[in-house]
Amino acid sequence: MIYLCAISNISSGNCSEDCKFCTQSAHYNTNINTYKQKSIDEIIMEAKKAKQNKAVGFCLVTAGKGLNDKKLEYVCRVANAVKKEVDISLIGCNGTASIEQLKELKKSGIENYNHNLETSKEFYPSICSTHTWNERFQTCLNVKEIGLNLCTGGILGLGESEKDRYSMLNSIKELNPMSIPLNFYIPNEKLPIKSTQITKDESLFWIKEYRKNFDSMIMLAGGRELIFGSNWIEAIKAGANSIVIGDYLTTKGEKSNKDLEILAKYGYKIAKECNG
Repeated sequence: MIYLCAISNISSGNCSEDCKFCTQSAHYNTNINTYKQKSIDEIIMEAKKAKQNKAVGFCLVTAGKGLNDKKLEYVCRVANAVKKEVDISLIGCNGTASIEQLKELKKSGIENYNHNLETSKEFYPSICSTHTWNERFQTCLNVKEIGLNLCTGGILGLGESEKDRYSMLNSIKELNPMSIPLNFYIPNEKLPIKSTQITKDESLFWIKEYRKNFDSMIMLAGGRELIFGSNWIEAIKAGANSIVIGDYLTTKGEKSNKDLEILAKYGYKIAKECNG
């Protein structure tokens, strides 16, 4: 059974953090499309399209380190509006968040929260200096404490070592999330990290490692086209059982109908609801 998820970048760019992998950081002038708040009507349209394309999860993503009062109010308004129009499981992805903030999101209809560890605790200072890995881990603990389903994973190919990759896996194991998004670094000429540093064979190895260690959903996320091209079904055969369909945050993804055709060709059934 394959679980499909779609992303809506509801607040894009102008982020004050200096994450070396992220085109939304204001530090690197990557010339992405920036906006403070996407219109709720547009987000509802995207949610309806995601539902038509058989997505069971719809992720509301905001740029920035974390939630403040204004951003929290906006995300809650969006979530309430989408829930009235579309029967789909909502995922918040809004950076670091306190228990009180997460409770408000939960009240608004958000059932899952995505906050990736990104990499190992040891390697994190090499890719970000404006906040700590511990803040990310604490947010994940907060998500678990209030009873939201946790989605947490990371990015492979940032220059981390094999030891770092195992360290991240073990940290995720401590959190026992519902879903583990595995992203593959997408290079941008303006970012400090110039090229992805992981091969297809290495990527398949790590998908298998995660499947060996978890019963969770293993989500094939950003950068899958870069690593696997049109042959990403290899990653499904290796143990991934969830994919992001459509576009990512600032980069284009594969056309959803093409993904569905490939899954059908290989006989995979599409899940009709989240298992969380």
